[in-house]
Amino acid sequence: MTEYLIYFNQQWVGDHTEEWFRGRGPLARAVIDDLQAAGQYVFAGGLVEEVEEAFSADATSGTLTFTDGPFTESKEWLGGFTVVDVPDESTARMWAGRIAEACGWPQEVRRFKPRGPSV
Repeated sequence: MTEYLIYFNQQWVGDHTEEWFRGRGPLARAVIDDLQAAGQYVFAGGLVEEVEEAFSADATSGTLTFTDGPFTESKEWLGGFTVVDVPDESTARMWAGRIAEACGWPQEVRRFKPRGPSV
């Protein structure tokens, strides 16, 4: 099995009414339920939209420092993601498509690098 990250940037969501969003919730929940039933669910969640609540940890200088706000200034930021563990890319595409249809906005998919042996 191979793990894939299916994710979206908050800016891809678009402007919609509260009623539209409420209608999407049950659709997205049904996809997650199906993922769990298939035994291919690892994790899924949406992130707090206020990017100002983010903080960064950086040890590249040799000293660990924490800063408020995102690490980099960007026009886009992560809105939410799902991790699946599936047998092949075709299955990852299927789940990404179902998530995109349920949510109503695009999803991007990336494969995780294989894990090395456990120590």
